[in-house]
Amino acid sequence: MLEIGSLAVDPPLVLAPMAGVTDRDFRLIVRRIGGVGLVTMEFIQAKGLVGGDRRVLRLLHYEEEERPISIQIYGSDPDTMAEAARIVEEIGADACDVNMGCPANKVLKGCAGAALMADLKLAERIVDRVRKAITIPLTVKFRLGVDDGRRNFLELGRICQDRGADAVALHARTARQMFRGRAEWSEIARLKEALDLPVLGNGDVRSAADALRMMRVTGCDGVMIGRGATRNPWIFRQIAAALSHGAVPQPTLDDRRRLIVAHFRTVLERDEPKLALHKLRTFTNWYSRGLPDGLSLRRQLAPARSAEEVLRAVEAHFDALELEEVAA
Repeated sequence: MLEIGSLAVDPPLVLAPMAGVTDRDFRLIVRRIGGVGLVTMEFIQAKGLVGGDRRVLRLLHYEEEERPISIQIYGSDPDTMAEAARIVEEIGADACDVNMGCPANKVLKGCAGAALMADLKLAERIVDRVRKAITIPLTVKFRLGVDDGRRNFLELGRICQDRGADAVALHARTARQMFRGRAEWSEIARLKEALDLPVLGNGDVRSAADALRMMRVTGCDGVMIGRGATRNPWIFRQIAAALSHGAVPQPTLDDRRRLIVAHFRTVLERDEPKLALHKLRTFTNWYSRGLPDGLSLRRQLAPARSAEEVLRAVEAHFDALELEEVAA
């Protein structure tokens, strides 16, 4: 079990915040499959939250069954970040996370996300102000640094510890790397050795074996998973089973069909057509990675003009796979 301040995270497995991905629908999918100890909402712009931006406020809805849930905020103004954190606590989140690792250009241009690693004095003021504004557990997620020439994750980790953060998460790549190359797990080990507070490892965990190896070689207190969960939402249940020395369950073809179709129908009911099409294309690209002949399915989606077309193509693909199973 992982203890983040007063919050018990059991198993010590966390769904990472991902913009446009870890919405309520996907968080519920992961939570209902089981094995995840903490889910994190897609990151929230502090300025929009404080200003009451409707697009931002729509992201804040969550169900009680998602608990424990963390809400991640991003921004560059300490006062605004503190106020946003107060709102996060007011709406009942179990923890607040500060984003100092996002490498997206639109975030970096606002001197937020990983850009804060280039200004550690500002980063320190933000952690300090947010910590003083809330009583719920506070975590900070960051990278190795802005680039290879500015790897200051150890210094930022110490700042977070000194300013009262309850845990930190390290994505073991630089911001410039984005998601290219391999995550340097050895740097997670260095951070763990340098700090007394819990450290979550993040980066290149795609299987239960990966998670166990990360914990073994780095000594990290928990594992945070992002992209690995989009391709395999069952990954948390599989890791939890491996941690308890049980058999690692593999989803059946029927498991995959029911999950994907139910998810896509929910998106069709809830989202406007353009957004629904984008989401279904994106998630099909991920979900199909574990499917037989998944490349063929992805190619079929290129001409799709509506979310309904995508769903029909997915169902037709499963129909064909099931016929092949029967014939075999």
